[in-house]
Amino acid sequence: MGTAAGDAQAAVTGAGEIKLSVATYSFRSFQRDLCIKYVKQLGIEYVDIKEFHISQTDPPKAIADGRKAFDKAGLKVVGGGNISLQEPDEAGLRKHFEYAKLAGFPMMITAPNHENLKIIEKLAIEFDIKVAIHNHGPEDKHFPSPQNVLDAIKGMDKRMGLCMDIGHASRAGADIVQSVVDAGPRLFELHMKDLADPKVRESQVPVGDGKLPIPALFKKLIAIGYQGVCSLEYEIDADNPFPGMQKSFAYMRGVVAGLKNA
Repeated sequence: MGTAAGDAQAAVTGAGEIKLSVATYSFRSFQRDLCIKYVKQLGIEYVDIKEFHISQTDPPKAIADGRKAFDKAGLKVVGGGNISLQEPDEAGLRKHFEYAKLAGFPMMITAPNHENLKIIEKLAIEFDIKVAIHNHGPEDKHFPSPQNVLDAIKGMDKRMGLCMDIGHASRAGADIVQSVVDAGPRLFELHMKDLADPKVRESQVPVGDGKLPIPALFKKLIAIGYQGVCSLEYEIDADNPFPGMQKSFAYMRGVVAGLKNA
């Protein structure tokens, strides 16, 4: 019998496929039911859930009910986050893992620090929940680039990995195509976005309207047999993100179709 994390990962396995997903942070201005409705309208089946839509401060039953709402809609939950894991002690960090377990997250997308990584690794093993560390660009004093994450988790348990935010990675000077190769099996998820200027955070645009090498990235993901999802984290137009997200998915689907027909 496989582990819970392994079984959940198997649900999004399929070497040679690009699986598109929504990071529900994109719908942070909307209540859970509307968020679910919009994800369905986008024709997307995978989601990772931000706390706006299943709150850590809710009682256990409300957390479980929140997860059931996504399941009832036919959506496949691949993870939860971004979850800040900044507490220095096990007791402080444990509450986040307990929340993730209640919500049925096979993976947490996280923002820890170097000092608490060993405790997080211990809890990831105990709870059998993957921990994908999210790089946050030059402003992040802990993990600005994908390589910073990979260096920090080298030799750690296989449940410790990377969620590469391609916009923040680009701004940190990373080659995002090479980074997926460097990460290998440590690459658990990608957060998708695009930038008109690859070095400027404020230049985010719908995917396909910017300068990030999305076709080359997808081609490399297919080549290495990437098994996670490419999750659109749309950080602009908070009050009306749907048109830009729709445009982003149309572009990404077109890239995928082009690669299949090449």
